[in-house]
Amino acid sequence: MTELEQFAAPGSEWWRSAVIYQIYPRSFADASGDGIGDLPGITSRLDSLKELGIDAIWLSPFMTSPQKDAGYDVADYRDVDPLFGTLADFDEMLAQAHARGIRVIVDLVPNHSSDQHVWFQQALQAAPGSPERARYIFRDGNGENGELPPNNWESVFGGGQWTRVTEPDGTPGQWYLHIFDPSQPDFDWTNEEVREEFRGVLRFWLDRGVDGFRVDVAHGMIKADGLPDYTPPIEADSMGGGEEDVPYWGQDGVHDIYRDWHQVLAEYDGDRALCGEAWLPTLKKTALWVRPDEMHQTFNFPYMMTEWDAEKIGDIIRESLDEFGSVGAPSTWVLSNHDVIRHASRLALTADSPQGDGIGPLSAGKPDQATGLARARAATTVMLSLPGSSYLYQGEELGLPEAMEIPDAFRQDPTWFRTNGERYGRDGCRVPLPWEAAAPAFGFNTTGDSWLPQPAEWASFARDAEASDATSTLNLYKHLLTLRRERELGIGSLVWEDLGASAVAFRRGDLHVAVNLGAEPLELGEGVAFVAQSQPFEGTALPTDHAAWYTLSTTKA
Repeated sequence: MTELEQFAAPGSEWWRSAVIYQIYPRSFADASGDGIGDLPGITSRLDSLKELGIDAIWLSPFMTSPQKDAGYDVADYRDVDPLFGTLADFDEMLAQAHARGIRVIVDLVPNHSSDQHVWFQQALQAAPGSPERARYIFRDGNGENGELPPNNWESVFGGGQWTRVTEPDGTPGQWYLHIFDPSQPDFDWTNEEVREEFRGVLRFWLDRGVDGFRVDVAHGMIKADGLPDYTPPIEADSMGGGEEDVPYWGQDGVHDIYRDWHQVLAEYDGDRALCGEAWLPTLKKTALWVRPDEMHQTFNFPYMMTEWDAEKIGDIIRESLDEFGSVGAPSTWVLSNHDVIRHASRLALTADSPQGDGIGPLSAGKPDQATGLARARAATTVMLSLPGSSYLYQGEELGLPEAMEIPDAFRQDPTWFRTNGERYGRDGCRVPLPWEAAAPAFGFNTTGDSWLPQPAEWASFARDAEASDATSTLNLYKHLLTLRRERELGIGSLVWEDLGASAVAFRRGDLHVAVNLGAEPLELGEGVAFVAQSQPFEGTALPTDHAAWYTLSTTKA
């Protein structure tokens, strides 16, 4: 048996070991009954989250927005969109969460605004070269009459990254940059006015008592000088996760922004935290986002996207602990979010589906649901035993699969429209949650309305149905989270163990963790006392696609 001890980064701040639960507000709980989740709905379900055992919630955007990209197109960074409630509703939700010992992280979208933001509307009315246009990235076009875009960059949502405006006098004018949809113009972060505006936005929410920010597209805010042409490889991930030297991803200048923000958060007590969404080609580069004077966390996307393969999973855990630890930061662990296929489906796909592409009725490689759920439960059993901070996406505690059969007429993701239906986008992981099996909209609200259709078979995944089933995914999560807290698994060391090429195995003190990714059962030996099993099984042989926590009557030192 080969043993190698790895440590989580030291420190007592809450975010180093927290389990953080992502809420996608429009799909969590709907108090108004209009079919779209809201802040009072979140407040009404906080007791369920307290019972689950999480430490904090992260809310996807709820700020004022025309909702062209489900709130990731912000028109006013200092107010709540009426779709979700009011600032008073936010304050009440925050107070009720804090009363239950739950911290609150809010989503911040600084790369771009909505085209309905007052600044962009001013820019459209202003002249080229004006201070109003300097807040965004406006450029003259190429070609004899400026009829060609300034460069060849491709949008994450399909099509080009440039849109030409019509000037106030009615003539064709400059072009503006948008990494995503044309309704989401990119800010120019070389402009000090933009930087000062966002310092004010941070303080607005910090003054209200939020515990931190998840920063959207944290790797995209600075573009390479000169905006050079760039053609990504055919197999490239649209968010840049596998590419080096992309002129609009991962530029060095972003680090100055986060050092500045770090200082803003340091003005407040309570260990306020920044977590970045940064899709980068290596963990070594990802770790640069969490050096001591920058962000506190960044998502571990390489871990999330690792295939169901023992060698690859073991390697990514080792590398994560090494790279994040080298800069004094905890690793984060995440398996699902609002942008990717739910891991209860993704881990059993038999064909590629890149980030953001989604899966739908005509997709190849659809998963077997039983296999996907077994792997999802096993993956979570491993993840929640690892030192560092874990992120859970709403509904994964119910074992929800991707909703793959959404009719075309109901789809709302901009990716679907920008690619003329070639990519299904992210709607399948955003379907409203089932709370009560026999209630209208499965308890999402009392009216039965739902902004995306809920699959009929989700009745069996409803929270009330799972609460009464001792073997349910919900009760597995509760059990694991209780043990994680009692055993302080979010901090401390990890000792690797060798149970063969088809297994990932390690020890946390006297607690052994193993997952079997092979085709045959894995015998764990004598003296095994199980503490947790990803799915119930008899005997001491770990079945395929199962994970377990256990102690031994004789533990090797």
